[in-house]
Amino acid sequence: MMAVAILAGWLTSWLSPWNAALAATGLTLPFFIWRIRRWHAPVRALLRALAGAVTAYRDGDYSFGIRWAGRGELADLVDAHNRLGDALREQRNALVQRELLLDTMVHNTPVAMILVDPARRVVHANLAARKMLGDGHQLEGHAFEDLVALAPDAMRETLDRGGDGMFTVGDEDNEDIYHLSRRQFRLNGRRHELVMLRLLTAELRRQEVQTWKKVIRVISHELNNSLAPIASLAHSGSELLRRGQLERLPNALATIEERARHLEGFIRDYARFAKLPAPRTQPVRWSRFVSQLRDQVEFVAEGVPDNGHARFDAAQLEQCLLNLLKNAHESGSPPQDVKLSLRRLPDGWRIDVLDRGNGMNEAVLANALLPFYSTKRNGTGLGLALAREIAEAHGGRIALLNREGGGLCVSMVLPDAE
Repeated sequence: MMAVAILAGWLTSWLSPWNAALAATGLTLPFFIWRIRRWHAPVRALLRALAGAVTAYRDGDYSFGIRWAGRGELADLVDAHNRLGDALREQRNALVQRELLLDTMVHNTPVAMILVDPARRVVHANLAARKMLGDGHQLEGHAFEDLVALAPDAMRETLDRGGDGMFTVGDEDNEDIYHLSRRQFRLNGRRHELVMLRLLTAELRRQEVQTWKKVIRVISHELNNSLAPIASLAHSGSELLRRGQLERLPNALATIEERARHLEGFIRDYARFAKLPAPRTQPVRWSRFVSQLRDQVEFVAEGVPDNGHARFDAAQLEQCLLNLLKNAHESGSPPQDVKLSLRRLPDGWRIDVLDRGNGMNEAVLANALLPFYSTKRNGTGLGLALAREIAEAHGGRIALLNREGGGLCVSMVLPDAE
């Protein structure tokens, strides 16, 4: 027993320093943890503020700002965050202003604009559209087809045909001319359609007046250039007859005939341009068509397929290309450099009439396709305009461009007829 008591006393004396250390640690650790938590509390608050600001930015709220009294990397992070918030706020304000401006322009433009969703319901309609289709009432939420059913017959027929077009509403004494355009696009991953109706009456009236003035000037000029010498030579011919100077009479009569035939040709060309009928398209073999052209005017043919076919009005296209080929010869080009090039496109044909003449300056290129515009002394200004009318009547287009090395290229594209 004595030995056990002695061993226990020795162990107690040996462990007493450890007990003191553990007791001291038990008192210091909670205090240390409390100090750490107190020191980290502002940092945790800052991190929570940053997380809340990021959430606000995601929701479109850029009014948040964060303050931090400390220094170092955290201060730099807070400053960068505040600068980002200021930049986003300025961009948002600028975007809001642009949206307000765009909304004001769309609502107050004279062009009627209607946005239709995939379910064929009106998503947005400006003031002009409301006046045209809804008697001033809102159209949003209405079925577009219901609005079309209440529209004037001409508008409804144009909308039913699809694509762009023009139509007239009213009678002869009080009619309005509109242009319809339709555009498809994707909004938020869904296909929408934008329908635009533009009133063209006033603009077309102004253009019509200007065109008539130009027509009158051109016709007056041509008539005076022909009738004045005819009247003068007729008087001279009667004087020659009275005096018995018959040897000079044939020259006077020849000049009268030449001026009369020129006037006849001008009137014929004008009538052809003014009364161009709708094309009667039918399958035409290119090799045969080009061969018939070469019987009437000289040119070099390129790219003509042996068995290629296309659908077009042969008489109209022949008249069109004859005008273009004759213009090429009159440009001063050597005859061997007048060419007709034919090329197949994915959805149609391209016809190029090429020459090595003097080409055209920018002013002439910009106006050459307009009716009655001509740089020739005796030109009527109807040849290129008629070619343009024929191309567009076939659903195609025509363009002029100068060639490298001199000369002109008149390019016509004819789409495949359905």
